[in-house]
Amino acid sequence: MYQALYRKYRPIDFDSVVGQNTIVKTLLNSVKYNSLTHAYMFFGPRGTGKTTVSKIFARAANCLEPIDGNSCGKCKNCLHSFEKECVDIIEIDAASNNGVEEIRELRNNVSLVPAELKYKVYIIDEVHMLSTSAFNAFLKTLEEPPEHVIFILATTDPQKVPETIISRCQCFSFRRISDEMIVERLKYVCKEEKIDIDDEVLMEIAVASDGGMRDSLGMLDKLRSYTDEKITLEIFAELNGMITSKNLYELCSDIFSGNLSEVLVKITKFNNEGKNLIQIMSQLMHFSRNLLVDYYISNKNLDFSLDLVQKFVNLINENMFDIKRSSNPKIFIEMLLIKFINDNILNKNYFPGNNFVGVVNNNVENKETSIVNKEVKVVEKIVEKDIVKEEPVVNVVSEKVVETTKEVVEEPTISAVSNTYEPEEESTGSILNIDDIMKARVNNTMALANKQLLKFELDNMSILEDFTFDQEVGYVVCAILDGKIRAVSEDSLILSYEYDSVVKQNLNILDKITYVYNKLTNSNKKIAIISDEQWEIEKNKYIASLKDGNHYEVVEEPEEIYEEVEKDDIIVSSAVELFGDIVEFE
Repeated sequence: MYQALYRKYRPIDFDSVVGQNTIVKTLLNSVKYNSLTHAYMFFGPRGTGKTTVSKIFARAANCLEPIDGNSCGKCKNCLHSFEKECVDIIEIDAASNNGVEEIRELRNNVSLVPAELKYKVYIIDEVHMLSTSAFNAFLKTLEEPPEHVIFILATTDPQKVPETIISRCQCFSFRRISDEMIVERLKYVCKEEKIDIDDEVLMEIAVASDGGMRDSLGMLDKLRSYTDEKITLEIFAELNGMITSKNLYELCSDIFSGNLSEVLVKITKFNNEGKNLIQIMSQLMHFSRNLLVDYYISNKNLDFSLDLVQKFVNLINENMFDIKRSSNPKIFIEMLLIKFINDNILNKNYFPGNNFVGVVNNNVENKETSIVNKEVKVVEKIVEKDIVKEEPVVNVVSEKVVETTKEVVEEPTISAVSNTYEPEEESTGSILNIDDIMKARVNNTMALANKQLLKFELDNMSILEDFTFDQEVGYVVCAILDGKIRAVSEDSLILSYEYDSVVKQNLNILDKITYVYNKLTNSNKKIAIISDEQWEIEKNKYIASLKDGNHYEVVEEPEEIYEEVEKDDIIVSSAVELFGDIVEFE
């Protein structure tokens, strides 16, 4: 009868165990110096060698003449331990023997001395499956077993094992085997079995097995059964419901260029061909991750937006669990990709040069049309709400659309904003009536506030994120992004901040904040800056006024009144502001 590769090439001694060097060394020394304890716990992912090492350790512990901790394989104990009829090495599957009755039977048999070997070794696999009553019945036996008994508990889920059990065991954590080690082992097996296979396929097997040697050997076994010809990447992808590297690159190109219709067509095509969409999403994550690694480590050119690739990898990684457990993975994946493309590409004004490493298929005409359409929809809402008079609105619409179209073409890069950034001349003093101005702007904004305009400005805020590291305007952009847009009218908006000190600081650079915001978002608005606490007060007053049937009226904003500061006193006043009264002048 044919023997599966993972059984045929299962290690029989410590020297052939792959990827668990620390554990192997510790167990070898335990046998070598005869420092065996009564209970061990092996935990870690599936297919990493827990049961295999348990059997090897059981044989080594019973060997009469161990060689540096390894079983000699020649003494009568070694020969007997390899036999299927060996009654002194007992394997128990806790998944199917998890009741208290089975554990009571084990307790009764523990007192019996070994029939042939030095120790009676109990290997309890998937021990976390035992019931609470079974754990309680097993506890006393585990704590004080006879000298001729060794317990080895193996589990993939140690969190479900009671602390009272774990504390009585010597614990070893089995880690996932590295891809390189798996590939080396697979090469050895392929050489012994005369399997013709590409090295790229071996690496794909290692990645797909997720650190499990048993899974990788099982996958190799399946590939060998599929064909007697050379195993290529195409065969591997076809057999495992995956797609080729070429298909991955084309799919990524469509995603990062915002070609949503083509993305949905490809997903449907893969699904109809019987591909595993969950596996494809995992492939996309690893493919995109490899692009980033190659860019940062090998300085390879990246054909897509660096920012988009990073966001995409995080998105799949965060949602992979939900994708796997979804009742309809296809719909979940489609909605996930639609949201990613809409939020990060189609509805966002990416300017060439903004964190772009390679070439991105930015269609300026489409972007321009999208912005114009947004503007038209907003103005249509304004007309419906009768915020402004009907006749002027028509004129404003046509003029505004033309202006918007023109600005999109003329302002494509960060440098365009930076080079034209000309802050207004410094005032001769602080604005004495700034509170009155802010009060008037808050009143007027709330009097003409519109929810559609608010949504439109919130979308505009995402544009600012691409300018946070600009040398000229970055600090102003960060100051804007730290606030929250509370209300928006056609001519003004309200920004609020948590702390009064931040409000005061930003009021000092209000002209710069207004200029940068309007320049980057193609707006022409006045900005009111208040604290979050003050906003709550103003909001409650506004709501109470509406309940009483009163509507806010637009008031005239007062002219700015500056506090005059003589030029000779600028240095003195600056020093006093920095150091206080400790400064003395002669």
